[in-house]
Amino acid sequence: MIIVTGSVRTQPETATELLALCLEHCARSRAEDGCIAHNVHADCDDPARLVFVEYWRDMGALKAHFALKESRNFVKAARRLSAGGTPMRIFKAEEVKAEG
Repeated sequence: MIIVTGSVRTQPETATELLALCLEHCARSRAEDGCIAHNVHADCDDPARLVFVEYWRDMGALKAHFALKESRNFVKAARRLSAGGTPMRIFKAEEVKAEG
């Protein structure tokens, strides 16, 4: 499984539009082949920071997601509406069952 984390910082004048854009992107992404979960959350310590957590079946599914015109357009729009960059980290993971 591939886990992606990322964030974007809102600005007061574009916060509503950016949040709507992020929610739309998540909903669209969930319908893609290989998407296990794709969510955006408000940071409890910093509500102006929106945090993405995504789970993908494999790297091929994530690369297909990145290749979509809609995904590229989302990143461009998010950068335009945000108060800074859009940092992202990608991890390869396997589930480990807790004992006990």
